[in-house]
Parts: sequence; structure tokens; C-alpha cells
Amino acid sequence: MRGIDSVIRTVAHVLAGILIVWIALDLLDANRGNTVVGWFHSAADWLAGWSIGLFSVSQHTFQVLLDYGIPAVVYVLIANLVAGRVATTR
Repeated sequence: MRGIDSVIRTVAHVLAGILIVWIALDLLDANRGNTVVGWFHSAADWLAGWSIGLFSVSQHTFQVLLDYGIPAVVYVLIANLVAGRVATTR
């Protein structure tokens, strides 16, 4: 049976994956009118709402990486810290 620490890590990696997919779709100029692309855009905007515009840079590529990459890294780091604490208290 998988422990709660594995579940925490898995959820964080799925959330980070959504953000990474959106970064790729945006940088590859995917059609935002497509339903799947729209879903990833909405989900990524919701997940990264707190970090969008945190830093301002002139290049679109770097702006997307900062706006959506920072929360992806933060979610994984926090999940690993929490999961590590949960694993040691069992």
C-alpha cells in the first residue's frame, strides 16, 4: 500500500505537470481555441494565479517560464518537504 507521502508527491507532480504542459503549449503557440489547450490554460492560470506577474521581463519566453515555472518548482519542493515530514512521523 502506498503511503500518504507518496500521494502528496504524486499530486504535486501532476500539478507541476499541468503547468509544464501549459508552458510547452504556450511557447509552441498552440491554438487557444482548442478545447484541450483551453483546459490546460485555465488550469495553469488557476494554479499559477499567485505568481503571474511576480516578475516582469520583456521577453515572452522568459515571462511564461517565470509565471508558470516558479509555481511548478514551488509545488514540488513544498510537497517533498511535507511528504518527508509525514514519512518520518509514521
